[in-house]
Formats: sequence, C-alpha cells, structure tokens
Amino acid sequence: MALRLGDIAPDFEQDSSEGPIRLHEWLGASWGVLFSHPADFTPVCTTELGLTAKLKGDFAKRNVKVIALSVDSVASHREWIKDIDGTQGTTVNFPIIADGDRKVSELYDMIHPNANETLTVRSLFVIDPKKKVRLTITYPASTGRNFNEILRVIDSLQLTDNHSVATPGNWQDGDDVVIVPSLKDEDVIKQKFPKGYKAVRPYLRLTPQPNK
Repeated sequence: MALRLGDIAPDFEQDSSEGPIRLHEWLGASWGVLFSHPADFTPVCTTELGLTAKLKGDFAKRNVKVIALSVDSVASHREWIKDIDGTQGTTVNFPIIADGDRKVSELYDMIHPNANETLTVRSLFVIDPKKKVRLTITYPASTGRNFNEILRVIDSLQLTDNHSVATPGNWQDGDDVVIVPSLKDEDVIKQKFPKGYKAVRPYLRLTPQPNK
C-alpha cells in the first residue's frame, strides 16, 4: 500500500555507503529527505546527487538530513560516488542505501511494475521529526528533481507547523502568507499577526510572513 501524508515513515535497517543505518535512529530529532534512484551510474541521478551534496548547508540550516537509495551494492555505490565527486565537482556527504533485496523499496512502494518490474522509480519523501511523511513526489526517469522546490516545501512545512498560516501558490520564503480560514477571532489574529493583514476576501487574508 502506498504511503499517505501523515503516515509514519516505515523504519528499517539496511546497509549503506556509510555503514548500517536504522532510519528512525539515524534521523533522531531531524527532518529527513529520503529519495530513490533506479540504479547506480545513471546520468540524471549523478547530477542530482552532486547537487544534493552542494546543498548540504541549505539542508543543515533547516535541520534536514538527506539519504539516498539505489538497489545496487555498497561496493557499487562507493565507485559511483567517485564518479559523482569527479564529474560534479563536489564531495558526496550523505549515505546511499544499498537496497539489493528491495526491502526498503517495497516498504516505500518505490517499485512500480508498469514502469519497471525490478528498478525503483524516482520517489522522494520528506519526513518530519515525529517520523511522519509530509511530502511525497514521484518523478519520471527522464526528469531531474527540482531541489529548489524541495527546499521551498520544507520551508513552508516548517513555517506552517509553527504559525497559523498557509503558503500561497509560488510562495517563496519572505513572501506574504495566508491566515488559515479556521482562525476567526480578531483579538487572536491581532496578537498573532501584529503587522496586520489584507482581506482580499473574507476567506483570503494575506499577512507578512510572521517569522521575518
């Protein structure tokens, strides 16, 4: 069964390029991004893993740990990492799970028979510190992931977890946000949003981002 938003991310123990990892323990109190790749030495994934390594600081300041997965072996991963480092001008600084027995792939419904009967699709999961799945995205093999969008969604999730707001379409960190419709008490609104708000419609109230 496919994971749904709000489900607890299945725990597992599996070998990786950095040794055995038990997911929940490894995540600790951090957010997590788990993303899969069809196989080692694939061109699109090589660029993605290089980009992920370069974004280490961006993930770290959001308290996010990143972990990749491929069905190939640890030995293959380590050889692939040499290629990633060499071609992408970086150093891979996160683990790549070796899921040769497809244990994790099955837990996370990463194998879609109509796409490929044995290789994982290119799925990505954002997991919060309570180990809940907060975002799922599945990409076709031909399309590289947009990591700016992944960081944007994490920013939105962390903001909206802590304030009574939602983020509008194409929102970027620092833009105005929407006061949630369920918040109706004007005294509470004034307390939560001292910069005020603009009511475009009674249900559409825009306010400056409260943590800026």
